[in-house]
Amino acid sequence: MEKKYSLNDHVIMKKGHPCGFNEWLITRVGVDIKLKCVKCGREIMMDRLEFEKKLKKIIGDSNENK
Repeated sequence: MEKKYSLNDHVIMKKGHPCGFNEWLITRVGVDIKLKCVKCGREIMMDRLEFEKKLKKIIGDSNENK
């Protein structure tokens, strides 16, 4: 199953961030995926395979209604 995600999508990961929130914003897509925590603003990078294993749900683009 191929998951469709792109830049500026909000995603929910299986394990939450230590700040208590598990919603992330995708800020970079490539071989590595860069994520920004929606609550505290902390940014992390992980490789694409690790990201796809830890991904729980794709909420969608924050700009999709514009």
